[in-house]
Amino acid sequence: MKKEYIIPIFVPNLGCPMECTFCSQQKITGKQTNVTAKDVKEAIEYYLNNFKDESKYVEVAFFGGSFTGIDTEIQKELLEAANEYINEGKVNSIRISTRPDYITKDILKMLKKYHVKTIELGVQSSNDYILAKSKRGHNFEDVKRASKLIRRYRFRLGHQMMVGMPESTEIDEINTAKDLIKLKPKMVRVYPVLVIKGTELANEYKDGEYTPLTIEQATQRCKEIIYMFRKKRIDIIRVGLQNTDEITDPSKSTSEVLAGPYHPAFRQLVDDSMWYDSIAEKIKKINMKVKKVEIRVNPEYTNNIIGHKKENLKRLKQMYDVEVIAKPDENMKPGKFEINVVETY
Repeated sequence: MKKEYIIPIFVPNLGCPMECTFCSQQKITGKQTNVTAKDVKEAIEYYLNNFKDESKYVEVAFFGGSFTGIDTEIQKELLEAANEYINEGKVNSIRISTRPDYITKDILKMLKKYHVKTIELGVQSSNDYILAKSKRGHNFEDVKRASKLIRRYRFRLGHQMMVGMPESTEIDEINTAKDLIKLKPKMVRVYPVLVIKGTELANEYKDGEYTPLTIEQATQRCKEIIYMFRKKRIDIIRVGLQNTDEITDPSKSTSEVLAGPYHPAFRQLVDDSMWYDSIAEKIKKINMKVKKVEIRVNPEYTNNIIGHKKENLKRLKQMYDVEVIAKPDENMKPGKFEINVVETY
């Protein structure tokens, strides 16, 4: 099986006419200059020279802005630069992210010519009031129309959604997940809202008009949503913003994060919480007073059993007075585990 590699190329705010209340793309991506064909080639060369696997699938990904809102000639210039490597057999495909209101038949026909395979839409919410509150500049009908067009033209469809947007509740976010599932994306990204310095949301936070989620709240909300997507076998390719010099601990002087559920290992928190739920459910079904159990798990998932900073072990001891030993076992299928009672009271 080929190992998949992504070559990320950030095009912050290029093509985006809106200024969402929570958004500052330059700070989120850590990039503040326009991207040229030369930049694209340099990035591709750098990553190709550092990939180790001989058998690999390589995708160039244009992130950070509304790619299809860029001037068409600039789009072509950037895509042509990446296509040189596709024609040479060094890169396999291209992925872009864009706004749902910047998708048309003509745009999709053009993207097909340049070997674009995946299109991710910044959806954020399916609630039109919440979208308007954050000044997204599109509604959910735009999302439905764009999603159907993307699938009709046989691109791989991705969706990006947020939790903790202004006036968004847990129910709103569950409803958004339900609405996205109906549109049949192949993949999703889930981002808890962080308050970024210099944004309109930062002013609302300072004025007491917006209260960000806590890490615990964001973890629980993301967990419930991920359960829903996994049930439908939709790939969750990211949970939480990627850490950069700017998106980091708010206590650091270089951080652009003012407040919100920032954590350097946010996805691990969510995954660990899901593992905790599964383990706790099985422990409750054991028909005896258990003192110590051994959990056999594929080595890849040992840390999920233990939890970030051993949080799962601590919670299981506190809640059920059970000591847990995580035992790596290469024979266990990834994502599965078995519990064996070692000692009872």
